[in-house]
Amino acid sequence: METSYATTAPSREEVDALPGPTVLEFGTGWCGWCRGAQPLIAEAFAEHPQVRHLKVEDGPGRPLGRSFRVKLWPTIVFLRDGQEVARVTRPADTDEIRAGFARLGD
Repeated sequence: METSYATTAPSREEVDALPGPTVLEFGTGWCGWCRGAQPLIAEAFAEHPQVRHLKVEDGPGRPLGRSFRVKLWPTIVFLRDGQEVARVTRPADTDEIRAGFARLGD
């Protein structure tokens, strides 16, 4: 599991071409909602260490987040072979995140 948000992001084309399960997490290091969700995200990821995790800093002018229509942080997008299969925004508990992993079918 990634622990800090990357300030550079792959292109949408690169993300769409990723094989297998991938989880994109959009947020910022200064976001209270993002910081509060980290223990929940870490707990869910501990059960799926084989899943690729891209933790991307989001904000105005960030094209990857805009291409996924991210409005609130954190937003967690679950992808299988570059296609969205589930999404969780501002998770309140680990079960919401686990449900996203279940949709990945990994």
